[in-house]
Amino acid sequence: MNSWYFRNGQILQNGALTRADLVVASGVIAAHAALSRGFDASGLLVLPGIIDIHGDAFERQMQPRPHVDFNAAFALAETERQLLGCGITTAYHGVTLSWEPGLRSIQAWRALLAALESRDWVCDMRVHLRWEAFNLEALDEAMADIASGRVHMLAFNDHTASIRKKLQKPAEGAKYADRAGMNLAEFTALAERVGARGAEVPEALDRIAQAARAADLPMASHDDDSIAVRDAFMARGAAICEFPITEEVGQYAADHGQFVVMGSPNVVRGGSHLGWASAADLAERGICNVLTSDYYYPCLLEAPFVIAARGKLDFAAAWALISTNPARAARLDDRGSLEIGKRADIVLVDPTTHAPVATFVAGQLAAVSAEGAARLG
Repeated sequence: MNSWYFRNGQILQNGALTRADLVVASGVIAAHAALSRGFDASGLLVLPGIIDIHGDAFERQMQPRPHVDFNAAFALAETERQLLGCGITTAYHGVTLSWEPGLRSIQAWRALLAALESRDWVCDMRVHLRWEAFNLEALDEAMADIASGRVHMLAFNDHTASIRKKLQKPAEGAKYADRAGMNLAEFTALAERVGARGAEVPEALDRIAQAARAADLPMASHDDDSIAVRDAFMARGAAICEFPITEEVGQYAADHGQFVVMGSPNVVRGGSHLGWASAADLAERGICNVLTSDYYYPCLLEAPFVIAARGKLDFAAAWALISTNPARAARLDDRGSLEIGKRADIVLVDPTTHAPVATFVAGQLAAVSAEGAARLG
């Protein structure tokens, strides 16, 4: 059943919440439907499904603690339950393909892609390739996966320098060695060998950027720390600026019509855990225009309520940060709003508790609370 009639809800359409009914026919928002099942949305917000273009919390299902790994398909099944339970209907898994062994290795990459392709998932789960710049050995395979359509977004990452710096302090370096399944001395030696190949990195970045352009993928650069770095990735085709380290870089990207992405945990916690810019403040000032789950899925649903309560953006503008705007950034023209003809990705939310009552993906009931089940009819 993917035809529904939602009655008496507060529906977010055309930039405003309006008490009205909403019709879904054959999985899309429609003007009417001949045969549809009813849902009593009285007292609920009827909102576009959440689109998460950068989330890596799935890693904790794959490796909940160092040296404890789970099958990728098993981990993704639990991840999907979490996503749908949080109102996330489209999820780009931020899969880091690194030179590191273990969780972010080429073997883990292959396993995750195979798991995603092993069955039809309800949540639209996609691959956001977080390409580690120094992972030169995996370049050809990554480019082949891009060309074959297995990747849906490319981000340029470079954590090698910061990892090498942290390895100078054994207590900090140990977490990277543990994640890789190596002892600290072995991992440090590996990091030094990898870091010595810096001269080869720019050409590799150019090659993978060309592969992404050929595949017409949206591209992002991650943790830009200067305007020069942002310019370099803009020149390669990256129209998304993820987690800019300074406000100046974020402002520069926004001034150039780029999408500026921040994490919703930053909003919910009241600031960055790393001491960087406030995502809520940047959103209110028009610099940040997309929020993601980053490392914690539940924050995406809560963040618009937090921003709206601050009083500078209304709820519709705040919700656009997790629906309409990420759809535009990811070039998903078929979703992100509740306009007629759009895919019926919908989350119904209790405005008092902010709890999701039901989630629909392409008109299919994908998750429902006890309260939601009582409203079906």
